[in-house]
Amino acid sequence: MNVAKSGYRVFSANSTPACTELSKKITEVEIKESVRAQTIFIIQTIPRDVNTAIMELLIMAYALKTSCAKNIIGVIPYFPYSKQCKMRKRGSIVCKLLASMLAKAGLTHLITMDLHQKEIQGFFTFPVDNLRASPFLLQYIQEEDHKEHLCLSSLSCRCLLRAQSYAERLRLGLAVMHGEAQCSESDMADGRHSPPCVRNTIGHPGLELPLMMAKEKPPITVVGDVGGRIAIIVDDIIDDVEDFVAAAEILKERGAYKIYIMATHGLLSADAPRLIEESAIDEVVVTNTVPHEVQKLQCPKIKTVDVSMILAEAIRRIHNGESMAYLFRNITVDD
Repeated sequence: MNVAKSGYRVFSANSTPACTELSKKITEVEIKESVRAQTIFIIQTIPRDVNTAIMELLIMAYALKTSCAKNIIGVIPYFPYSKQCKMRKRGSIVCKLLASMLAKAGLTHLITMDLHQKEIQGFFTFPVDNLRASPFLLQYIQEEDHKEHLCLSSLSCRCLLRAQSYAERLRLGLAVMHGEAQCSESDMADGRHSPPCVRNTIGHPGLELPLMMAKEKPPITVVGDVGGRIAIIVDDIIDDVEDFVAAAEILKERGAYKIYIMATHGLLSADAPRLIEESAIDEVVVTNTVPHEVQKLQCPKIKTVDVSMILAEAIRRIHNGESMAYLFRNITVDD
């Protein structure tokens, strides 16, 4: 492609065919030219082999840096390890380390989408554009045939504000789900069963502290009317689906005749496709920020919403020095 010396280049990593496909949708061209004094965009989706994809990105960024590229901008629709960064020291360290590694490798800007924790942007020493997938997901809901029977819901308090934001803009009802599936594997990991009920240490003589009970969430309950409605559970990431399957069963018992799960990033690891196929869930809607072609073959309930258009527009605006505000119009803080 003939471009001016101050033009830009878009490179695609080769971690998965899905990454190449997303890159083609964004660029629609294949460029093999000198990168000297150019602005470079590296598109990298994150497959199951996360560490390999990260290393490929770092190596490519460093190679471009040493080839005298002017700017190196990473387009990483799903930022890995962001889910671990939830008030846990180890998860925060991993995210901070990854941000530092990207900067050392040569990245000068990052485009991503729906960070699990928006505070992660503070780990970076260069600009981060955290795009939103909500306009595309809202459009998908609006195209539903029986919109008057829809009802938004959330599986956790963290996503309640997101569900409320969706419900207000679509003029739909809202049902709140509280609690969680029992015997969750994450109970021990997040310290929910601490402090222990029995004190094994001897305190200061004469100092009697009240016995502290372990935290424990009740079973899933639904607050709100879902009878005869299509219940849509919204989240930002779908990985392990046990809690979603349990929530779908509860919603069915409460009278919902269809249950949709909707999220930006569909990791769908382990036995997620099989569990979804065998569950009361009718449809799982995710974007193409994460490759999930194999999971779709295993479970036809999984549907994909294309977000390449907003990524392409972000690339164009950054290259032309235009404001990114247009991409955040009608976007709320809770999205």
